[in-house]
Amino acid sequence: MSQPDELILEMQQGSEKAFSTIYDRYSKAIYSIILVILKDQELAQEVLQDVFIKVWKNAHTYSLEKGRFYTWLLNIARNSAIDKTRSKSYKNTSKNLSADNFVHVLGGTDDLSLKTDTIGIRKLVEKLKPLCIQLLDLLYFKGYTQVETAEAMDTPLGTIKTRARNCINELRKMTLQQP
Repeated sequence: MSQPDELILEMQQGSEKAFSTIYDRYSKAIYSIILVILKDQELAQEVLQDVFIKVWKNAHTYSLEKGRFYTWLLNIARNSAIDKTRSKSYKNTSKNLSADNFVHVLGGTDDLSLKTDTIGIRKLVEKLKPLCIQLLDLLYFKGYTQVETAEAMDTPLGTIKTRARNCINELRKMTLQQP
């Protein structure tokens, strides 16, 4: 997915048509990430709409020089989904999950390869060390906090932070080398 600089600039100048095109271009991938974190299609749709409202309202804060648009958009989506999981209403509804939801969770449909393929970085993630794959899966695809990841991996928090930074830097290097 190439960087749509012209569309971004038009959106920043208030073009609804450019915004609509950006939505069409990115919404499926962003929805997939949100769904992985929330595991609820209706909530994922709601958060997706919130994400794009934030994008529209805060388009002026994105800078082409500071990084890729998709990364900026992904961070908004991920943070919004995690915020939703921390909300009181989400916690109350998750207390009342049906057995079907647990079967789905335990059924192993949280396959990292499916998620990364959805957003187009599967081949890059597969090139990372197994430890990085596991770490990125927990932090970015399952929505764990760094503390939760440290507990899940039985590793000190400082080590998790350092490894996460190193893994992201490695992935960043690989994305810059892609044509």
